[in-house]
Amino acid sequence: MHPNRAFHTQDAAANRAFARARGFGMLAVAMANAAPMLSHVPFLLDEDGARAHLHLVRSNPIARALTKDPLKARIAVSGPDSYVSPDWYGVPDQVPTWNYVAVHLIGVLELRPQKELRALLDRQSAHFEDRLRPKAPWTSAKMTPDLMERMMRQIVPCAFLIDSVEGTWKMNQNKPETVRLRAADHVSKSGMGMETAELAEMTRRLGDRPG
Repeated sequence: MHPNRAFHTQDAAANRAFARARGFGMLAVAMANAAPMLSHVPFLLDEDGARAHLHLVRSNPIARALTKDPLKARIAVSGPDSYVSPDWYGVPDQVPTWNYVAVHLIGVLELRPQKELRALLDRQSAHFEDRLRPKAPWTSAKMTPDLMERMMRQIVPCAFLIDSVEGTWKMNQNKPETVRLRAADHVSKSGMGMETAELAEMTRRLGDRPG
């Protein structure tokens, strides 16, 4: 996470809410004498923010490592981001930067009993399908039972027990409000990143931060 405390203005509840709304992140596990193992995963975060639920393909190296012991891990949840040109501030002696939102969930990843898998998959699909309304939700009941069973044998359910949450909301809080908002207007039009219009709107909603 960015070390500047000016960009750590959101409390734990706001960071958890952001991660819950995104529902997708990069799972990272460090192994001795090896490069970190990474996997991009959808997840469900409990209302109290204490546990996330996800599944992995059985052949995933992280899933194989979990068969021995639970693993310390981190889920990095990325939000909108954009390059920011110094010209956009309208004041002299500025340098380029990159604004972004990111929340990290830190804790321990463990395997869950295989009998929990179907319920987990149904909860996940219901959660994301609900966002597509008024489309009628897809459910696993639409699957041929034998095919569903074969597919489930290829994945494993996991629980991520969360010890701490960290968030960086880097949106020029170290600049005066007029300068910050001027840059946000340019960000919304630039396309120099992901979801720049959303990032600009989030920046406009911030309170003024002197700097």
